Amino acid sequence: MNQSHQLERDALGRLVCIDAKGYRHIGVHPVRAFPITAPGHGIAIMDQSGKELCWFADIAAIPEAELRLLEEELAAREFMPVIEKITKVSTFATPSIWDIETDRGPTRIRLKGEEDIRKIAGNTLLIADSNGLQFLIKDSTQLDKASKKLLDRFR
Repeated sequence: MNQSHQLERDALGRLVCIDAKGYRHIGVHPVRAFPITAPGHGIAIMDQSGKELCWFADIAAIPEAELRLLEEELAAREFMPVIEKITKVSTFATPSIWDIETDRGPTRIRLKGEEDIRKIAGNTLLIADSNGLQFLIKDSTQLDKASKKLLDRFR
């Protein structure tokens, strides 16, 4: 952190930010400005009401002990499985059911419409299933041939 803020966990495991005046902001949470395209740049520490308490342009500026706390908190908040393979789709019209393999194991998602596949940057795609879960394809050009063919039918 910087000289004016400290970060720690309280006895209940909540993240606490202590500001320059010694005030303890309990239950703070980190938020990445660009979680997909630049995860190591732009992290804010927010209080429970959404007010920014602290800003870091680069994670390299955060001391290791505080960075570990931030990464633990971010990992708990940021659940975004990465799609590694599309094995089957129920139909080429929407809504459709997709069987996929992710970095967290195989699963099935329901795609409501083609608008649920969003291009983020370059060949990076974000897919929202009907339950609101977000799935990431880091680089669509790196998918296997069969997955690319299935995906192309929806874009």
